[in-house]
Amino acid sequence: MRKIIVSLISLITLQASAQQADIQLPKGFAITNITKDKGRVRHIAVHSNGDVYLKLENLRYGKGILRLRDADKDGVYEDTLAFGNYIGTGIALHKNYLYASSNSAVFRYQLDAANNIVNPDQPERVVYGLVDRRQHASKSIAIDPKGNLYVNIGAPSNVCQERDRMQGSKGMMPCPILDSAGGIWKFRADKLEQSYAEGVRYATGLRNVVGLDWNTEVNELFVTVHGRDMLYQHFPELYDAKAGAELPAETFYMVKQGDNAGWPYVYWDPFQNKKILSPEYGGDGKKEGAPDAIKPLVGFPGHLAPNALLFYTGNQFPEKYRNGAFIAFHGSWNRNPQVQEGFYVVFVPMKNGQPTGDWEIFADGFTGKGKVSNPRDAMHRPCGLAMGPDGSLYVSDDAKGYVWKISYSAK
Repeated sequence: MRKIIVSLISLITLQASAQQADIQLPKGFAITNITKDKGRVRHIAVHSNGDVYLKLENLRYGKGILRLRDADKDGVYEDTLAFGNYIGTGIALHKNYLYASSNSAVFRYQLDAANNIVNPDQPERVVYGLVDRRQHASKSIAIDPKGNLYVNIGAPSNVCQERDRMQGSKGMMPCPILDSAGGIWKFRADKLEQSYAEGVRYATGLRNVVGLDWNTEVNELFVTVHGRDMLYQHFPELYDAKAGAELPAETFYMVKQGDNAGWPYVYWDPFQNKKILSPEYGGDGKKEGAPDAIKPLVGFPGHLAPNALLFYTGNQFPEKYRNGAFIAFHGSWNRNPQVQEGFYVVFVPMKNGQPTGDWEIFADGFTGKGKVSNPRDAMHRPCGLAMGPDGSLYVSDDAKGYVWKISYSAK
């Protein structure tokens, strides 16, 4: 599990305002709040000119995308453009286009030479008709340098039972959901009006991938996965309350085309370091399953909700962060009777696509009150990550609509 070597980093607390939590960072880092009260800000993207794009889960005055611009470069984002009449999570920049997702489609907007949206009210539709059954409906996206578009299609299910989330209901074998969800689909970013027929199921057995990013060091896709729920609630004879809070692990994978991560048949147990057969499929908490399923790079404690993944490729931060992974944990809701966990940004040191050390908490204190028993008590919930052109790290919050900029100075 995690080993946070506090002796190597001294944490500092920065008082931003009476309405903002005190965010704790390693020594040498500073945090600035660039905007607040923007609604449920999900994923974010930062353009090479410094414009910050926010994707909203709920419409704000009828719009689901905000562009923030610091026109005079004084650190104040005084110019805001609102557009897009749909909700969603995914947003990305590629070449001269902004891409954004609803819960069933992906759109794109052309940028002109001045980096303005050419036609904000008439986006082009890149992909349509994706599964949207409310549960795990968000469509996170990533684009590789060759113009391939990767879309998460989360499983509208906990563990593919005949009756979802019902105690005693058996898991379906094979799981019919995997035909159109529970994985990553690949499309072309430069082709319009694509459906499932034009796409490729790139990887499967992934319950719900909210965080994904392309690693340019090794040219592979990496993802973070929300694990299943209700082991203790449905199988108290096999799992006690503590095990139910810690299992299964939230997982971090490198995925290649054709990979299968094993959902719903298995889950990752970080204590046994094994893929354990799900009890809905005959598991007993010890029996292994799905021998051909890939193993995660890291297994984090259960239910922390990894909502964003970003590989750091900038030069501003110290060398240890180069090509490492930042992950934003949105925070749990179902670790009772334990306190809820997450609500922070962590860092995984990496080289050549593999972890080189233990993960550590990079930014903490977002709850504003330490540990919480209910996620609604958290002041802020980290959700999106992006890197600015100067190498700064941006973090969004979908509780109160804040966005922060984290910078480093050796002074």
